Amino acid sequence: MPNISLEYAVNPAGWESATLTITRPEQLNALNLATIDELDKALDELGAKKNLRALIVTGSGTKAFVAGADVKELETLDREGAYKLSLNGNRVFSKLSALPFPVIAAVNGFALGGGLELALACDIRLAAENASFALPEVTLGICPGWGGTQRLVRLIGQGYASELMFSAKRIDAAKALEIGLVNALHPGENLMEAAMDLMSKIGRNAPIAVRAAKKAMNDGMDISLDEGLEKEAQEFSALFDTNDAKMGLNAFTNQKKYEYTGE
Repeated sequence: MPNISLEYAVNPAGWESATLTITRPEQLNALNLATIDELDKALDELGAKKNLRALIVTGSGTKAFVAGADVKELETLDREGAYKLSLNGNRVFSKLSALPFPVIAAVNGFALGGGLELALACDIRLAAENASFALPEVTLGICPGWGGTQRLVRLIGQGYASELMFSAKRIDAAKALEIGLVNALHPGENLMEAAMDLMSKIGRNAPIAVRAAKKAMNDGMDISLDEGLEKEAQEFSALFDTNDAKMGLNAFTNQKKYEYTGE
């Protein structure tokens, strides 16, 4: 039985969105090696889509988004195997982060260890009110290995990131919202509706412009402000060669509506 479900939807205007679901509910959607491999292949498929404007990532059921890595598999590893596992997981999660369109994590329960790291690789995180978050690796004698030590500090700052990683404390959704780990909270039964509503809002905008904004932001994360501003200027100016920019600006000036085509 597949560990990943990938579903596509076509908006009446003709553009596509997608939902990727981790489907191991009996294991609380824990990420074993097979699931990482399936995720890798699914991301290749998604990355090849030309008309896709946004993606939702979630877990099956109501208990867990992803409850971490499969500890039984971790138990079998030596140093070399652990190194390869970390590199491979980071490669796959970085592939998710590098998708050219926005990715929304719909965190519908536990997001622990590798589950939190998966959510961190997304652009936006929405959470159910019963969701909880932790990086519990140090309680097992290991540390985060799929981006937790790098992405969390960039998102919420060193103080909160250090506290979560070093203490392994679990925080609830309200605290996650307070520290900026998630963007918004919703009742569990309304979470996917809220994620789809946000995805629809994103999809109605010019897809080339959204992709340019994401690229400029991601490219600018690890360079100086001046270099980042140069990246922004490049992305901004390149859009003026597109039909969407010409028609979008003209539609605003003339108080008309324009359906963006991605050209």
